[in-house]
Amino acid sequence: MANSKTDELGKPLTGWRLQLYTIIFEADTRAGRRFDQVLIAVILASVAVVVADSVEHINVRFHGWLTLAEWFFTLVFTIEYVARLMCVRHPWRYVLSFYGVVDLLAVLPTYLALLVPEVGVLVDVRILRLLRVFRVFKLTAYVSEYQVLGQALRASRRKIMVFLTAVLMIVLVVGTLMYVVEGPANGFTSIPISVYWAITTMSTVGFGDITPKTDLGRLIASAMMLLGWGTLAVPTGIVTAEMTYARRSPVTTRTCQECLTEGHMPDANYCRHCGAGLPTYAHDVPVA
Repeated sequence: MANSKTDELGKPLTGWRLQLYTIIFEADTRAGRRFDQVLIAVILASVAVVVADSVEHINVRFHGWLTLAEWFFTLVFTIEYVARLMCVRHPWRYVLSFYGVVDLLAVLPTYLALLVPEVGVLVDVRILRLLRVFRVFKLTAYVSEYQVLGQALRASRRKIMVFLTAVLMIVLVVGTLMYVVEGPANGFTSIPISVYWAITTMSTVGFGDITPKTDLGRLIASAMMLLGWGTLAVPTGIVTAEMTYARRSPVTTRTCQECLTEGHMPDANYCRHCGAGLPTYAHDVPVA
């Protein structure tokens, strides 16, 4: 019974739905590559309109054209969003996914701006319009380098968490030590303030709003500065090593129709996340 209910909710992709799915979700096909290239250009152009709209003299001079362009981009993204919901097996899974939320944020603010008056609940309706810059996150779905970077960050997250824990322990100990050495008289009025100083010093930012006055405090500060140089190189090395490893394996946009997980191997038959069978298609599907 459960399986039949799942099959009813997740209809198999055939006919035009499979063709549309291949074009929209599979960038390894010729049609998919062209679709992504056009969509990248539209995303960049829409973000440029948002940025230009925030410049006062440009907004005053080209307000009508900017409004027209914004509605054009909103309609394009709306059609794209609806097309994605039509061609996936489980629409709600896509709606609740990261890219589904980003796609919704790409179109929702413009429609909400019509419903929310300028003197209504919000202080300024432009708060909704500024959310349109979330469209730039749509780029991550179409550029393979983003996928390599994301894969490297996911692979190194445990090492980075251990590194950050060690850094937090160091700044907490050194901050507490500086609070004892310098004291409120020299600006270190509390342990949190002293930890703030330790973080800015270790990160080599050094705002200079709080500085040690005693010789011992300056010695500790010098050690923190030297330690900061080596500390900054650690996460860079971790991520770089993972990116080098990630680039050795081929990166594809093969997407599971069930859970929408991307990046499967070209010869994979099943999803590495949920175990569902992967769609088979020719990687060079001609554009209709």
